Amino acid sequence: MSPTSILKRKKSVKSASNTEGRLVPRKVAFDWSQTPLEWIPGQPFASHFINEINLLLPAGEFWFCRLYNKALPLVTDEKLRDDVQMFVRQEAMHARAHGSALVDYLHTHGIETESNTRREDWLFETLLSDDLFGRKTPKFLERRWLVFRLGIIAAIEHMTCVLGNYALDNKEWEKGDPVLLDLLRWHGAEEVEHRSVAFDLYKHLGGGYPSRYYLATIVMPMIFGLWVEGAAHIMRQDPRFKAKKPSVFRPWVWLEWQRVAKTGQLPSLFWLLKSQLPFFSPWYNPVHEGSTEQALAYLNSSPAAARAREFKAAA
Repeated sequence: MSPTSILKRKKSVKSASNTEGRLVPRKVAFDWSQTPLEWIPGQPFASHFINEINLLLPAGEFWFCRLYNKALPLVTDEKLRDDVQMFVRQEAMHARAHGSALVDYLHTHGIETESNTRREDWLFETLLSDDLFGRKTPKFLERRWLVFRLGIIAAIEHMTCVLGNYALDNKEWEKGDPVLLDLLRWHGAEEVEHRSVAFDLYKHLGGGYPSRYYLATIVMPMIFGLWVEGAAHIMRQDPRFKAKKPSVFRPWVWLEWQRVAKTGQLPSLFWLLKSQLPFFSPWYNPVHEGSTEQALAYLNSSPAAARAREFKAAA
């Protein structure tokens, strides 16, 4: 066999997947009956800020699942195909888990959430649906529109991996409610575990660097804006903050965020922005953005996963 043939053979067998091992969808069960709204004692701002995640994520994660199921027939790499299938199952469980927190936790404490969830539903079910910005997508643009949206997911998944690392590493949160902390760390650990899938799929279907760069400049400010305004909506329902009239457009929220971040209860805006920079590099590879070993160590000890196994054994 000639050197050229050997090189071609090596290229043909190289997988498009950078994920270590096989992803595992894990069932979890959370008991929200004892979780206080101020789940970080003495830190209502940080508690509300993180609670917004339960409103922000479900619609987006179900959108991930729909889009990946649409992309799946186009995947020609067997390992990546399996990664995508397992990613979908993990993301669906994430959406259900945060949905349970929305209904059984936030609603129980009297938090009005429809204003937030309605905005996210419109974003993912109308603006970013299969119809291009709400209009019927021309046939010749269908694949480009699909890859464009896969690029959005790749940018978001970098952000969720960053936040997953933060949740796993933050010792200050250990003073908080163990159930909500477990939700954040279980979810964060799976984000670290499957951190390469979105980027691998985006590249596999033809996504390139220039579009990734420009997508990130749009997506990252949008996500931060939705997060801050959603958290402000929860704060407006708290008598302690009502007089401040929290809003993404008012300086108080941003200044208070920075003040609370200094206590270690929240990542600072500067730290979050700095953590997004690797995604803008032409040499970006999500493999280097987290530790699979650390993620699996937590997933193997998650109380919610253990609780789900107990329920299954008792059934």
